[in-house]
Amino acid sequence: MPLPAIRNLDVFPVNYQGQILVCFRDPEGYFEEQIFLTLPAYFIAASLDGENDISDIQAAFSNQFEGHLVSDEEIRDLVNRLDQCGALQSEHFESLKERISGEFKRLDNRPAYLAGKSYPQDPKELRSFLDTFFQQEKGPREDPKKISPDGAPLRCLITPHIDFHRGGHSYAHGYLGFFKKKRPEVAFIFGVAHVGPPAPFILTRKNFETPFGLIQTDREIVESLESACESWDPYEHEIVHRTEHSIEFQAVMLSYLYGSDVRIVPILCGSFAADNPEELPEVTRFLETCRDRVGRLNGRVTVIAGADLAHIGPRFGDSFEIEPTVVQRMEGRDREDLEYVTSMDPIGFYRSVMRDQNERRVCGLNCIYSALKTVEGTARQGELIHYDHAPDPAGGVVSFANILFS
Repeated sequence: MPLPAIRNLDVFPVNYQGQILVCFRDPEGYFEEQIFLTLPAYFIAASLDGENDISDIQAAFSNQFEGHLVSDEEIRDLVNRLDQCGALQSEHFESLKERISGEFKRLDNRPAYLAGKSYPQDPKELRSFLDTFFQQEKGPREDPKKISPDGAPLRCLITPHIDFHRGGHSYAHGYLGFFKKKRPEVAFIFGVAHVGPPAPFILTRKNFETPFGLIQTDREIVESLESACESWDPYEHEIVHRTEHSIEFQAVMLSYLYGSDVRIVPILCGSFAADNPEELPEVTRFLETCRDRVGRLNGRVTVIAGADLAHIGPRFGDSFEIEPTVVQRMEGRDREDLEYVTSMDPIGFYRSVMRDQNERRVCGLNCIYSALKTVEGTARQGELIHYDHAPDPAGGVVSFANILFS
């Protein structure tokens, strides 16, 4: 009898006390613990394709490990362990998924999923934590609390979504520029749906909880965007909002600056499934509707793209190690792409990234394109105020930038 297939999980090697292990992590958050396997155990797990049975895996294992045998019991024990975690496509996982999805669907507010995990949950601790980003050496060295905002709200902000511990100083550069302008009434936030649901845009009507208080979602605007989603249901994959950090981190930064005095329109960008999004009428129609709604707000709105850039190195599937020349090439290509962004050329940016089939894995591609299309014709040339990159602890580099548009 075929064994259940393993789910599409985040997999990367780790070095633990000189031993190479393989870590499994669930990007959808149906299980939160990390699973660490030895290389032989990983081989068995990777063989779970929904078609192989125990004898198939035993034969493949013997061939891979020079005649070594693995028992039925060892395979079943590993399969049971993975299944109990929620790592396999099984009845147990479907029950777990149905329960978690149902609980999320019934909520009016999206909980701050990463509070207490990626950043402090206590408001005072969180404020102190974020304060340090503005004052540290790599930060802007300015105190946002001492600024007197002036001028119309920013038209658009491109800013990172990397975790605060690695990129907090970069958020500070972008949001300091944000705070120097008057507070917008509404912020459209385009984020990245990292799990890649088969829909171009995913909406939610839920408000966003933060340790600083609740940020209201402008449900009237969200519901006005539904009419532009003629070929897909914008709520079918709403569950991806539950654990997605690319909008959550922007909500935290907005609430840090403004408390609950700004409404948001949270939009996750999924798959466009095309080399040229201008050839996709569903994408064009949706972004034209966004642009229309932004125009009706008559300067009282800012469009934010929570977007990282390149992801390179062994952690992301590359065969090469990270060395200075590799980072230099990455930065050179990033800056080529960003010239199109600052010039307000959305399709030029998209084509620049796709020139090499996005071999750097610019995860913010659709997100940045969507933000630029939403303010196209109303934003002036952008200013690149900060660019940086940070190491991935599993072996790689992630790059990010801040660009401000008046």
